[in-house]
Amino acid sequence: MKKYDFIVVGSGIAGLSFAIRAAEHGKVAVVTKREAAKTNTAWAQGGIACVQSPDDSIDAHVADTLDAGAGLCPEPIVRKIAAEGPEAIQELIDWGVEFDKKKNNSGEEKIALGREGGHTKRRILHYKDTTGREIEQKLLAEARETENIEILEHHFAIDLITTAKLALASPPRCVGIYVLDEESGEVITMRSDRVLLCTGGAGRVYLYTTNPNVASGDGVAMAWRAGCDIANMEFVQFHPTCLYHHELKSFLITEAMRGEGAELIDKDGRRFMEDYDPRGSLAPRDIVARAIDQEIKKTGGPCVFLDITHKPADFVKDRFPNIYETCLSVDIDITKQPIPVVPAAHYQCGGVNTDVNGATSLPGLWAVGEVACTGLHGANRLASNSLLEGVVVSKLALADCLETLPPENNQDDLSVPEWESGDVTDVDELVVIYHNWDEIRRLMWDYVSIVRTTKRLQRAATRLRNLQSEVQEFYWNFRVTTELLELRNLVEVASLIVDSAARRKESRGLHYTLDHPEKDDDNWRHDTVLSRQRLS
Repeated sequence: MKKYDFIVVGSGIAGLSFAIRAAEHGKVAVVTKREAAKTNTAWAQGGIACVQSPDDSIDAHVADTLDAGAGLCPEPIVRKIAAEGPEAIQELIDWGVEFDKKKNNSGEEKIALGREGGHTKRRILHYKDTTGREIEQKLLAEARETENIEILEHHFAIDLITTAKLALASPPRCVGIYVLDEESGEVITMRSDRVLLCTGGAGRVYLYTTNPNVASGDGVAMAWRAGCDIANMEFVQFHPTCLYHHELKSFLITEAMRGEGAELIDKDGRRFMEDYDPRGSLAPRDIVARAIDQEIKKTGGPCVFLDITHKPADFVKDRFPNIYETCLSVDIDITKQPIPVVPAAHYQCGGVNTDVNGATSLPGLWAVGEVACTGLHGANRLASNSLLEGVVVSKLALADCLETLPPENNQDDLSVPEWESGDVTDVDELVVIYHNWDEIRRLMWDYVSIVRTTKRLQRAATRLRNLQSEVQEFYWNFRVTTELLELRNLVEVASLIVDSAARRKESRGLHYTLDHPEKDDDNWRHDTVLSRQRLS
């Protein structure tokens, strides 16, 4: 059994910023199932939203967030995170993160601020169009040089260890995790009184997504199995502009491009967004994604187009170098041609239900970032608020850890049993796992995507119940592998999304159903919280 003062599951902005700060107070393990740099954070293009300009204000940032969140964002939580943003940004800069700068009228260099959909001011700090990669690389370098941090790559967190799982009479709490060492195939027992989930989202539950392969909903599934409350899983954000090309199916075209003047057009060059919202192409993502979905269905075409050809070519190449080079690699010159785009699953607004400090309903367990639901995003995330939430709430979570469970009070006498594999064999037919994986993603895309109906949700729920039984049988009869564990988590999260969507009898934010197309503030202006008896 390995013992730590803090265990962090995930190596994105939330996990690494927490680990760097926590290392001053004790020994930290960062557990990540692939290479540490392969995170949702690293794929973020647009930037991080934070008030930086005298023309902007915390009140304005709060107002924009509340407007995008469609009535479900608690204002105190939004205000707390927005207000803590500038200090958190300075920490990132102190750790070596660079943001683009430009000279003001006085010749001084200031941070260059972009604008994205739903924002009334320029407040997006960015590094070209690879902001997430810049943050990930600099935080990872800082973490590797920090004493007291051990980064365990290719280690897959299987399940949380709780006092209930150990059949202890003490109050329910989290006391560690079981982890698969993917290289040796051994399962390691890791003990800590403070466990932080920073595992990102679950984009891969859908057939088409902008997310990397690691986004299989592991943290939400682990927390649910451990008895935590889960909130607002019906609100899955579909990014309006994913590149439509058979070779690059998951490549995101950042919203920052629309912030710099790009317009959505149909095949005839008509700007159609004004038909749906007076803000046009800069409307919030839920509105833009539904508009594109409707245009595609109305015209029968495979996609719409994003046009930035009216901007100077040098500006486009300098501001969006990664997008320019990537599109050029498939013979699309974005300085001369509109970009074919479609919506794709992008961000999970719901997750493990937490307070603003990341504390879950299970003592000893915190969750931060996309895996969690603080309420900041409500029914629809405002662009670039995600990285802000990760770096701010991780700081608040550490303060909460130190106050409620200080490391000097570690309960090191607790005995945690080793993992028992029992009478299992190696998986003999991986093709069955791959088939189930594909079936889950396709049925979620067909039945539980941008536009939903009660009948579609019922069909999805029925098939997912059958798949859960099959996957559970695999889990108990075969030796655990990465593929099997991801499938187990994927079917769990898909079921939570469907169950949450079926409960909400209205359309709000990212949840739109043809059977209840209007918003119902009288009955449904509240979170959808799923609870269960603690089973493990």
